Amino acid sequence: MTQSFFSNVQDNLQRSPLDILGQENIQEKLVHLMMEGVSPSLKTETARELSRLYDELASIDVKDAKVVIFGGGSGLANIVGGSSRLPVWQQDSFTGLKEIFPRTKSVVCVTDDGGSTGELLKDLPLIALGDIRHVLLSSVQLKELQALYQLSTVESQSLTAGLSRVFNYRLALSVHSDELMEELNFAQFPPVLGGYLRGLYQHLLTDDRLAAVRKRFHCLGNLLLVAAIYRRLDVEMDLFFLENSKHIHGAIKDALEEVGQMIGVGSGAVLPCTSTPSQLHALYTNGVEISGEFKMSTSNRGYPVDSVAVDFSGSPMVYEEVLANIADADLLLFAPGSLYTSIIPVLKVAKIAEAVRANTHALKLLVSNLWVQTGETDRSISDPSRKFRVSDMLRAYEDNIQGGAKGLFEEILCLSLDDVPASVLQDYAVEGKVPIYLDREVVKEMGYEPVECGVYSRVALQRQGFIQHDPRMLAEAVRVLYTTRHLFDLPIREGFRQKYCAIVDTSCSTSLLPAQRYRCLQQRIEQIVVEQFSTSAVRDYLYSILWQHPDIPLAHLDYFSGICAIAPEDWRRNQKWDNVFSFYDPKDRFIKIRSDQLESKKAFELAFLIALGEALLGNYALTKEMEDLFIGDDLLGQVYHLRLRPVAERVCFFSDRELQRWLLLARMNYSEGDSKLNYARLTNAGEMFTPPGLLLGLMYAWYIDNRLASHIEYKMSIMKITSTNLIPAQKKMLEKRRWMIDFLREVVFCKKRNDDD
Repeated sequence: MTQSFFSNVQDNLQRSPLDILGQENIQEKLVHLMMEGVSPSLKTETARELSRLYDELASIDVKDAKVVIFGGGSGLANIVGGSSRLPVWQQDSFTGLKEIFPRTKSVVCVTDDGGSTGELLKDLPLIALGDIRHVLLSSVQLKELQALYQLSTVESQSLTAGLSRVFNYRLALSVHSDELMEELNFAQFPPVLGGYLRGLYQHLLTDDRLAAVRKRFHCLGNLLLVAAIYRRLDVEMDLFFLENSKHIHGAIKDALEEVGQMIGVGSGAVLPCTSTPSQLHALYTNGVEISGEFKMSTSNRGYPVDSVAVDFSGSPMVYEEVLANIADADLLLFAPGSLYTSIIPVLKVAKIAEAVRANTHALKLLVSNLWVQTGETDRSISDPSRKFRVSDMLRAYEDNIQGGAKGLFEEILCLSLDDVPASVLQDYAVEGKVPIYLDREVVKEMGYEPVECGVYSRVALQRQGFIQHDPRMLAEAVRVLYTTRHLFDLPIREGFRQKYCAIVDTSCSTSLLPAQRYRCLQQRIEQIVVEQFSTSAVRDYLYSILWQHPDIPLAHLDYFSGICAIAPEDWRRNQKWDNVFSFYDPKDRFIKIRSDQLESKKAFELAFLIALGEALLGNYALTKEMEDLFIGDDLLGQVYHLRLRPVAERVCFFSDRELQRWLLLARMNYSEGDSKLNYARLTNAGEMFTPPGLLLGLMYAWYIDNRLASHIEYKMSIMKITSTNLIPAQKKMLEKRRWMIDFLREVVFCKKRNDDD
């Protein structure tokens, strides 16, 4: 396109023929024109002018533009080249950003810990590979395959369909199964590729370091990536050596390059944001902090996310190629996806955020999410009664990235709902799915330029009945914004963004790898004595519970020796105060559980967690006694007396000061002048109360998963009431609830961070 034509376009931005298009701003008009074409209903002269503009824009070649896109999971994969997990991809796998911008490089989030990826983390000192596998497949390019294997377009499409079946195959058979080998059919691929994949598979079967991996059911593509990595590591390097070795970083990069080259992905096209294993933490506005991406994505805390942090297993390693790609990029793109579990964790790697800001010549574009996500964006911090809007998403970046969002992106690409059938949105609403609406004026006041366009997939809506970004349409929208970017002088409103630049990042480094934690769990669980229960069943439950709740410190497991079942007919525990069917017995240090609680994992999980919480108190109580309180012949109430065991005789998780703090939170009062060993609580006649041990157990289970302890969830619901509507007594109660959560987070679950008081 000539400079004179661009000048003519710029001189006429505010008049016909573009004014006939109904979009809000010039960017949206141009994107709409390129996606929808010229309407046949327009007058001849207007249609001619728009057609000329369309042809000129369409003729611009961007194949040499250097693009870096950040994200994770299905959001990133779908934008780059469509999701290989969908059946439609096997017929249309060469679409998306890679088709228009073949020099696209993906930087992938590595905090995933669910599914097959989570199973790998139990056994190997590795980063999460599942999202990388997904993006690798989506990055396969037609020209690369044709150059590698001399294939036609049809043959290349058939090859990618085969790759999708192999890499996304979910194992239900042993990896040694002949039936599995027949089903995989590596012979379907060109000889070089088939031989390469077969070699990876054979290495998977023979590397002794992968013995534990072979016993689990995995996604085969993840296993092939593991084999490619470990094939590059000398067999003398055992898992213990690799946990503390830098060799793993080079092996990951080289393996991804090798696999990518073999399946038709450009050199260095897919790399992790860091090769250092990491774990996500989310702090909610009620003060509860949980660990793990999978747990966060499946939680329903009922409160907005206040902030997220990432713990790295050492100083985060970022490949020089990643930083160089960012520095050289003409276009920096943030893919849609889970806000707190896909994009923000990437920017928690400080070197990446710094590199993005340092690139001042690239167009920086954020693609907004389509849907509110339960547990992440279903409640706004500014107004918890409503769900996220685009402005809330931007505030999340401001609040969670060191230095705020300044210099990370300027334009926000959003889905226009104007041409989405109302019946479709209504059906989604019935299922509880709500779009993230664009509050345009608020976003503009924040200093960003929103671009709203209809980039959803009509095919997916028609065939599968759901709305998602269309890879081809979104890539076209990005191309228009990139090629016309110098036409627009976007206003920069520094006021809002400067406000948040002093944020202290609470992400940190930790020495414990997931595989190390799992090994410690194995050692401890095997030491636990199991009586009157099926030992294997109990241990299987414990493995599952303790792995899915990484918030539980390993030290907690030192405060009980075994688990014993008691038959219902032999259950003698007084249920006057509760319907909890477990307790910790300090006499023998056993957790006692009524045997029928083993009939379901959920029931056993609740029983075990309550008793585990109680076990932290150990043998703290020397005596417990209920005393009736009379005035004359009238029973006024009862006094619960608790005498503590002297500190020197006490076996307890808490220090003396911490124990005193808990007892006061449990509404126990101590007697002055008695070394704070005597505590008491007065209750009215007929009034029930929760003793401090049981209360700790219930609060422990609630903190781990609020769905396990509905009684506590009800008591904590006062925190959802707007404080201006509370009477003084309720305000005091609210304050005590917050103190209790602070105690659980900081003392019980040891999550005191550098920015805490």
